[in-house]
Amino acid sequence: MTTGVTTPTAPKRSRARTFLPLGIAAWLVLEVWLLTVVAQAAGGLTVFALLVGGGVLGVVVIKRAGRRAFRNLTETLQQQPGATPARSSDGNGFLMLGGLLLMLPGLISDAAGLLLLVPPVRSALGRFTGRALERRMGKTDPGSLEDALRQARIHRPDGKIVQGEVIREDAQGPRGQDVGPRPPLVP
Repeated sequence: MTTGVTTPTAPKRSRARTFLPLGIAAWLVLEVWLLTVVAQAAGGLTVFALLVGGGVLGVVVIKRAGRRAFRNLTETLQQQPGATPARSSDGNGFLMLGGLLLMLPGLISDAAGLLLLVPPVRSALGRFTGRALERRMGKTDPGSLEDALRQARIHRPDGKIVQGEVIREDAQGPRGQDVGPRPPLVP
């Protein structure tokens, strides 16, 4: 029996959700195959030394990038309001990703991690990622997180963005005491 109401269709799966599990499975199979080929050619002890060396190098890289990121954060927080930052980000995210790839067991992930340690590769990848994010941010779906982040400002009718805080008249505490500034309300 039909009611005349069309049944809702399921949303289409994106390409990433379709091919990502297949890509991960193929990458794992390729890693294991390459490890066995190298083990047969050079010996198991050599493969073990490569894996341990990659793990140690990955830990050192992540530790160093983390210290640099923390130092940049403290310098930024200690600056006077309105001052221009002393330096921009040095690509610590890609350094940490390179360290993580080095820590993962496998020779392909080690090669990708070593590539991310090269500064020109990191900067080119950063530029590519920045452009891709800018394109993606231009095409936000209504109601998505990106759309909410973009609209988390107060817009005037002439298109200007007004940053500020909302002061309510009921900012009085018990017995008429002023409780101080209230956090800004986001529409």
